[in-house]
Amino acid sequence: MQWLRDMWTKEGPGIPKDAPVKTGLALFADILAREWWEMVKLNILLILASLFVVTLPAALAATARVSVAFVEDRNTYLLRDFTEAFMRYFWRATAWGLALTGGLALGIYAILSYAAGARDNLMLAAPLAVALIATAFLAVTACHLIVLMVMRDLPALRLLRLAALASVARPLPALAALAFNVALWLVHILFYPVSVFMPATFNFSLGMFAVAFGVHRAVVLVLDLPEAMRPHRHFIK
Repeated sequence: MQWLRDMWTKEGPGIPKDAPVKTGLALFADILAREWWEMVKLNILLILASLFVVTLPAALAATARVSVAFVEDRNTYLLRDFTEAFMRYFWRATAWGLALTGGLALGIYAILSYAAGARDNLMLAAPLAVALIATAFLAVTACHLIVLMVMRDLPALRLLRLAALASVARPLPALAALAFNVALWLVHILFYPVSVFMPATFNFSLGMFAVAFGVHRAVVLVLDLPEAMRPHRHFIK
């Protein structure tokens, strides 16, 4: 049974010390090639932890925590790290999940309502555009918020402010990550039933990894920003 235990508890592969530094899509592909089996197992853990539905936000937070470790090339002990993050962020993730889901649901409802009315009344095109932008911004903010939450313990208001700031500073990588998630599910739908095993094997974990990879730089930027913006005081003896 040693092999079965090691499958879930052993360290993931690392990067050779003399390997050239990669960025962008090359780095994304490199991490994916190195950690793909860990992501398959992570996907299984996410599905199992989400069976009660109400546990979905905490499962997503735990998946985000492990995904950030992949991005930062830190050693991961998958089962231990996932379980610890699930317990640690359960209540915070659940509260934020309810709030963000409610906000996104209202945004989508507004978009559908204004889109239906705009067919007959062009005056509704303006509020439709506002609803689209607001909903997209909320989705981008949610991406930054979940990664911020698992990277640093912060008060709720400060967490929300930093997530919004990161969304303003670097919205495109988060939008690209969301588009990648949409593409994953479109592939699943278009190639069904050949793609029937995609959700069970990697859709969820790969999607969260794409989000963590996309927003990581912006999150690090806003976390370092308060320190960088402090005025330098010179004391004269």
